[in-house]
Amino acid sequence: MYEGVVQDLIDELGRLPGVGPKSAQRIAFHLLQAEPTDVRRLADVLIEVKARVKFCSTCFNVSEDEQCRICRDERRDPSVLCVVEEYKDVVAIERTREFRGRYHVLGGAISPIDGIGPDQLHVKELMPRLADGTVTEVILATDPNLEGEATATYLTRLLLPMGLRVTRLASGLPVGGDLEYADEVTLGRAFAGRRAAQ
Repeated sequence: MYEGVVQDLIDELGRLPGVGPKSAQRIAFHLLQAEPTDVRRLADVLIEVKARVKFCSTCFNVSEDEQCRICRDERRDPSVLCVVEEYKDVVAIERTREFRGRYHVLGGAISPIDGIGPDQLHVKELMPRLADGTVTEVILATDPNLEGEATATYLTRLLLPMGLRVTRLASGLPVGGDLEYADEVTLGRAFAGRRAAQ
């Protein structure tokens, strides 16, 4: 479509997750119209983040140090471990301010269609964290989709024989939603996870 480096920029931006061809083009033209100092600042941050950010040696969350701030925090409850698929899930859970335990980031979910099995995830690194008996409960906070359910089922079968309490996040109807628009799986889970009114 465009010549040379402009098309290269659009193509590279289009490779980012969630950025389609039109969005890539919009971002490219925004960058072309931006002040050179703004573009340089963005480029510097991209280079710096690749150079400085790594993954926590304990939980595989993003970190600038050997261990992330959550793993270093002595106030966190070491007996409860929340297993999530991605780093962004840690941020989502932390925003609730409800969970005070520690995390383990799998780096994805089991998806045979995409060629992702347990060996491609951080499952083998999870097992040593559970071996010394400090962790008594593992919360499986995988996505409520086919891949997340497959991952949770696999982990449940792996962890229950260890004598751990394995729990799953409750799922069901969203606040402000209408019953008529809920799919069968969501409505079924809402019934299965019902609790006493208070």
